[in-house]
Amino acid sequence: MSSPLIRPAVAEDLPGLLAIYNHYVVHTPITFDIQPLTLAQRAVWLDQFGAKGRHRLLVAESEGELLGYAGSHAFRPKQAYETTAEVTIYCAPHRCGTGLGRALYAALFSALQGEDIRVFMGGITLPNAASVALHESFGFTCCGTMHAVGRKFGRYWDVAWYERVLPGP
Repeated sequence: MSSPLIRPAVAEDLPGLLAIYNHYVVHTPITFDIQPLTLAQRAVWLDQFGAKGRHRLLVAESEGELLGYAGSHAFRPKQAYETTAEVTIYCAPHRCGTGLGRALYAALFSALQGEDIRVFMGGITLPNAASVALHESFGFTCCGTMHAVGRKFGRYWDVAWYERVLPGP
């Protein structure tokens, strides 16, 4: 299997992005969306990313198949949060545990070097040992857990927040 190409997302990636995300909506508590999203809903989400700046979305593809994505977006809408970016990462189910997530995050953090970002944040629905390990391998540390904040599949789920604070003033 050849290494996937990692590149900025484009509008034509939308069906593949949606298919990956909706898998996790339907089958896992990883996202707190309950119903699968539509192409129109996901298009609005895609519009927040750019080719430059703090908010980027990278995809991994091989032979025309979208295998996963990683992105950075606004953490909160208030202006004082502008140097904090929330990160997200999803891999196609058959690519979990293959190192694709690590490659996507490495590419994302490399692309964001030099941007005016002080803190990266990642929210992880618990339990999720693989995501915790991935984030910790990139220097994230747990900064708090919110208990029973999401209800899905008839039960409540905790969310741990992980942060990566970059050096600076």
